[in-house]
Parts: sequence; C-alpha cells; structure tokens
Amino acid sequence: MALKQKTPKTDAVSLLRFETPIGTVVSVASAHGIESVSFTDEDSGPKPERPITDDFEKFLHPLKSQLEEYFEGKRKTFELALAPSGTPFQQKAWDVLQRIPYGETRTYQQQTGYIGDPKAIRAVASANGKNPVAIVIPCHRVIGTDGSLTGYAGGLWRKKWLLEHEHRFTEQKGQLRLEFGT
Repeated sequence: MALKQKTPKTDAVSLLRFETPIGTVVSVASAHGIESVSFTDEDSGPKPERPITDDFEKFLHPLKSQLEEYFEGKRKTFELALAPSGTPFQQKAWDVLQRIPYGETRTYQQQTGYIGDPKAIRAVASANGKNPVAIVIPCHRVIGTDGSLTGYAGGLWRKKWLLEHEHRFTEQKGQLRLEFGT
C-alpha cells in the first residue's frame, strides 16, 4: 500500500463520519485516495477548508467496511488507496509503520533503524504524531523503549485499547503488558 504524493489543498474532498468501539471517526478522501482518518470527540468534527463532494466516497466506503472488520477481529491488513499529505521524511516513517505486523509492537528506536537513521528518534516520533491516517497506518504499534505507551494523537487510552484488541486476535500467548509513560 504505497503512499501517494501530497494532494493539492484546492482539490475537493469527500467526508465520512462513523462510530467505532473507541469513538467517532472522521475520514477524508480526495481524487487520490484516503487523506485522513481521525478520531473526534466533538459533535461536528473537523471540517476541511476545501470544497465537499460525493465524488470520492468510493474510497471511504471500503475504509468503513475494512475498519468494521478490523474491530470485529476479522481483518489484520488493509487494502486501501492512501494519499496522506506529508514531507518525504514523514512519508518514509509512515511507510515503515505499515510494515509493523498486526498484534506486534516496535519501539521508536527500532523504527529509526528501519529508516536508516538511528539518531532520528525525535523526528520519527514527530512524524508518527503527524500521521493523518489512524489505525490504517498503525502508529499505535510504536511504544517506548521501556515498553511504555507514549504519544498517540487519538489519546493513550485508545492506543492501549487498539494494542489489546490486536493482541486478543493473534496467536501470541501470554498477557500484553502496557504501561502509560510519564
């Protein structure tokens, strides 16, 4: 699932808002694919500063179906056209995130190794924090070196829930031990 180049902010977009077991999701798609999947705790949710159209719902309905399957424990990978906007470094970091297997975690240090720059921990953490496609680009699978839960735009409680959810549907034995970072 290769990430596409930055979408011009003048393009029209389609929106889809739906409920999940961990809150309301608002997703945005353009002619290039899914630009964002984010949680909202507000009644209205984020509104893009771009024209709204129904033209790109062809990307959003498969997203909703695949996320429903994910939450039911029936889907471990996603087959979606993604088009998140980001710098070349962010795109590289997000590409690495998509290679972390379902039900597994990696540390920020391990992620920097995959990128090829072991000293880029802060840059990787920043890129992960700016990941606009929650769950599908699984930044929730990155934890602190000590095993602690650190940083998640959707809230640490959601990160913990997602990791425990994935652990329930894997072949791994034993209890998943997660701690909130300080």
